[in-house]
Amino acid sequence: MMPDLGKYAGPVLGAYAASIVLILLLVGISLWRGSRMRRALEEAEARQGQDHG
Repeated sequence: MMPDLGKYAGPVLGAYAASIVLILLLVGISLWRGSRMRRALEEAEARQGQDHG
C-alpha cells in the first residue's frame, strides 16, 4: 500500500502529518466560530423579539 520512499520517508510523512494537523485545526476553528456566531445570532434575535412585542 505505502510506496517505498527511501531516504525521503521522514520529510514526506512529516509533510502528511503537518497537512493533517493544519486541516484539523482549520475545521476546528470553523466549527468553533460557527457555534459562536450561531449563539450571537440567537441572542440578537431574542433581543429583537423582546423589543417588538
